[in-house]
Amino acid sequence: MTLYLTTPAGTALSRTGFNSGVWKPAIRATGVPDNRHNGMHVLRHTYASVLLDAGESVKALSAYLGHADPGFTLRINTHLLPASEDRTRRAIDHAFADDPQTPDGLETA
Repeated sequence: MTLYLTTPAGTALSRTGFNSGVWKPAIRATGVPDNRHNGMHVLRHTYASVLLDAGESVKALSAYLGHADPGFTLRINTHLLPASEDRTRRAIDHAFADDPQTPDGLETA
């Protein structure tokens, strides 16, 4: 397992240590209300939504978030999944297209 946030000693940064020692002081310094809508858990949801929007799999996200079951990750983060209609349409268009585009609309090399 790779640790992305560590203490200066290189050990795992605990949620409570990060929340009280880094997140809350930063929130207070900005003048943003220090409430549950701006708590550190929002950072996890932001991380999850950015990865899901980029097309990361729920299985991989589950591992990154430390969830034992991808089904749990899916139940918690379903509302963060991007609308799939456009992605579906692009994938089908790509399958029948003659132009060198990937399903996400980016040109291929």
